[in-house]
Amino acid sequence: MLFSSLEFLYVFLPLTLIFYALSPRGLKNGILLLVSLLFYAYGEPIYVFLMIATIALNYGFGRWLQRTSARKGVLVCAVAVNVGLLFFFKYAGAIFPALGQIPLPIGISFYTFQALSYVVDVYREEVRASDRPVAFGAYITMFPQLIAGPIVRYSDVERQLMERGYTAERIASGIAAFSVGLAKKVLLANPAGALADSLLAEADTVLCAVLWLVFYSFQIYFDFSGYSDMAVGLGRMLGFDFPENFCYPYTAKSITDFWRRWHITLSSFFREYVYIPLGGNRRGRGRTYLNLLIVWSLTGLWHGASFNFLLWGLYFFIILLVEKAGFYKLLNQIPSVFSHGYAILLILVGWFIFASDGTKDTLSLLSLFGNAPFSNGWSLYELRRHLPFLSVLIFGVTPIPKRIFSGIEKRCPRSFGMLRIVFCMGSLILCTAYLVSSGYNPFLYFRF
Repeated sequence: MLFSSLEFLYVFLPLTLIFYALSPRGLKNGILLLVSLLFYAYGEPIYVFLMIATIALNYGFGRWLQRTSARKGVLVCAVAVNVGLLFFFKYAGAIFPALGQIPLPIGISFYTFQALSYVVDVYREEVRASDRPVAFGAYITMFPQLIAGPIVRYSDVERQLMERGYTAERIASGIAAFSVGLAKKVLLANPAGALADSLLAEADTVLCAVLWLVFYSFQIYFDFSGYSDMAVGLGRMLGFDFPENFCYPYTAKSITDFWRRWHITLSSFFREYVYIPLGGNRRGRGRTYLNLLIVWSLTGLWHGASFNFLLWGLYFFIILLVEKAGFYKLLNQIPSVFSHGYAILLILVGWFIFASDGTKDTLSLLSLFGNAPFSNGWSLYELRRHLPFLSVLIFGVTPIPKRIFSGIEKRCPRSFGMLRIVFCMGSLILCTAYLVSSGYNPFLYFRF
């Protein structure tokens, strides 16, 4: 069930919020666990048992780590079980073709990483093992961030699972954040994706190929960041504070800066649980580069077993290697327009590699850039026709809209509340109209 579906907006979410609000404080985790399992079972009725098994196993591993002296052995066992399940569903079919195509459980990468972060943090004694299976189950299955993140560490929500603020202002703030994410997804990502698909189908010039890549890049950003905003908003409605997952990544002036802004919780996971345990940058330059190679290979493979994802990870590894070797300092010294142009160009090339996994392989996509720049008037017509929408997309990836709203809130606090209500209602009405009239509503990160 997509957050941007009519079933979620007008059936599942209202009923969930009503039951959650009316339930006693001591039952809220139970209600959250139940509705999260129902949410997952709606799309994955069989794999809901895999999720329940993940809860039971990792709850048991946590309790075992708390009580045993053979802690390292238990940790190895826990990591092997979690990684083994993830490996089987994501990669076994590609490595062993005889197994056929194994359906991928929705969100398995996200909830497996959360389970792994929990057992590792218990091993490190950064958190105590949960002694409340219902609360732990709610943490693993929490539907707001189940299928697309952000990846939430147990330490981030441990206290909130026991006692959390549930006020009208938090709910209003959550609705506003959810409305922003919904508008990003439905009003920006979906039209951008539809345009990208149509341009790719008709692409026969360099301009068409470039326009496809630009609209695809906007689609994947607004699609994923919109879902993250909706997750943060839903969390606030339920009394939780989830970490932000995006911070205007297309305003970056280097690839190092880009990866501090894009899918922040995934980058943090690999830094905390792979890069630093391998030694980070503490064991010399050669070991640092090897650690980066491992991290970026895993980052690519996390997205899937296709070769293009591994190539995508290695591509960014090479760029980050160059920046770490000294180019990053140079980027900070040159005019920002050049460093920003450098980053955008390399980001677009990265999305080109990322997208080359399905309908057309990399060589076919590359061949588009060998065609004539403007062999016909159609590509120029498409550019002129979509220039206003392209301007809106560019405006939307900057912090300017947020600054405008923040300025209004500071200068006119009384009017801001009404403005927020109007925005939320307008967003819901426009998104509903789009969803009713259009069948195009994909989510690119569903498969991860």
